[in-house]
Amino acid sequence: MGFIQGYDPETLRENVDREGVYERLVEVRPQRSFTAQLEQVWLLKVLGELDEAREVSERTVRLARMSGTRRDLLHARIVHASVNQLLGRLTAAEGELTTCIEEAEGQGWPRISALAHSHRGRVRYDAGDFDGARADFRRELSLRQDLGSDEEQIEQASAFVEAAERHRSARSA
Repeated sequence: MGFIQGYDPETLRENVDREGVYERLVEVRPQRSFTAQLEQVWLLKVLGELDEAREVSERTVRLARMSGTRRDLLHARIVHASVNQLLGRLTAAEGELTTCIEEAEGQGWPRISALAHSHRGRVRYDAGDFDGARADFRRELSLRQDLGSDEEQIEQASAFVEAAERHRSARSA
């Protein structure tokens, strides 16, 4: 998303152009398509409107189950899990992301797998499981390199690996 201005090196949360995010939310809020609903969840999430993000994410998962593709459902579940993460529901988020990873890898969908690994890594990072986070971020990095992702995505994944390693080292010292 063009609104991301980087990631906080300690929390791994997106630093965003809040004004641009809010303006975009005003534009997409009346739209009811699946992609607009998915975008709305992300916009609400980064603005910190977590209760509304949760409601919209649950609706988006239902919409994908009823009328979307399996890929749509995985995307919706990944975004739903990321909202659960911010609500402090780390166990539920990790479980949902694990099943998303298993399905994406079983179906041979490396882009979705990379996204789910990134999110599960951040859940594990928040939970203090820096070994697990590091493993997820390394898998994301490997997938992104294999996919020929843009340099920004590869740098972001590398920075996440480094953050997990830094915290891992600090804890063992």
